[in-house]
Amino acid sequence: MYKVLVIDDDTAIQELLKRVLRKQGYEVTVASNGEEGFEQAKLLQPALIICDWVMPRLTGIEVCRRVKASPDLSTTFFILLTSLVTVKDRVKGLDAGADDFISKPIEMNELKARVRAGLRLHQLSQDLQTQKQLLEAELAEAADYVCSLLPESLTEPVKVESQFIPSRKLGGDCFDYYWLDENYLAVYLLDVAGHGLRAALPSVSVLNLLRSKAIPNINYHQPSDVLRALNNTYQMTYQNDKYFTIWYGVYNRSQGQLIYASAGHPPAILISGDGQLAQANKLKTPGMPIGMFPEATYIDNCCVVEKSNSLYIFSDGVYEIPQPEGGIWGIDNFINLILEYNQHGVCHLEKVLDYVRELNGSNVFSDDFSLLKVIFG
Repeated sequence: MYKVLVIDDDTAIQELLKRVLRKQGYEVTVASNGEEGFEQAKLLQPALIICDWVMPRLTGIEVCRRVKASPDLSTTFFILLTSLVTVKDRVKGLDAGADDFISKPIEMNELKARVRAGLRLHQLSQDLQTQKQLLEAELAEAADYVCSLLPESLTEPVKVESQFIPSRKLGGDCFDYYWLDENYLAVYLLDVAGHGLRAALPSVSVLNLLRSKAIPNINYHQPSDVLRALNNTYQMTYQNDKYFTIWYGVYNRSQGQLIYASAGHPPAILISGDGQLAQANKLKTPGMPIGMFPEATYIDNCCVVEKSNSLYIFSDGVYEIPQPEGGIWGIDNFINLILEYNQHGVCHLEKVLDYVRELNGSNVFSDDFSLLKVIFG
């Protein structure tokens, strides 16, 4: 039985609508003014409200605004009862959130039809809201699953820590780090284009494939060879048009050498030097994103790393933060932030995350926030 709330300061109108609507099988409650009506609406959460426009203290327009601003009442169908018939008046009512109008004097057959139509739309809104909640719950479960696959922090002999905050829509970020043997540490971070499960599933597939070393005839110690094999395996033509960027590096602990390759991914940042002498070096090689072109080629580069150095690997969700004045925060500002923290002491990832959250103006990001820090000493 649908709940209908009638708000009108005219007792004759109250009784007329109550009698007519109850005969239609609805549960009807009445209120004599706008303030009482809004309190009743919060308590009852009716499917439909019929509210007089002109009332003392709180007008129907104000009641409508309050109802539509309330999350628990946002799907309630709101009908304004009015003798005002000009286009200007109706525009004002629609802008306040009204869904329909009934003109005075009331024509009963029209009233019944508009109520039936309003309740159909309310039910559709409720169904959509339910589906939205189910989808959000499924995405949250998927995000938890991705988080469960990510590695625990390393402490010795190389320290690796991470921060991963999945976006509301669930992105395609994933990362991993593990010892290929006692001397070589592999570390990578990838970002599948798009959002949702279609982006998350390929990233999980890549993680499982690399972790299990299931691709035959490749040298996992050579990053360019790994990227070439991934490009052959994940051509977007056969992967729902999904491609991904990746940064992949291998650290040789005995020689203090890092060999790396990238495929369309933001550069990793190597911080060298101490205190005010700290410098940021971008580590990146040319290469198209994985899956775009079968003939894509990838190359390696290498650098010497000292035990005092630290390496930051991240996705674009870390720095593509929309700004109130327009544009985005940008990678250069992000690199300067990391460098500044290192110049004034230790760069804790929690501090970086807190800063970006404040810059974002919300704890919810529009894209996955993925950030790794490798400390070699």
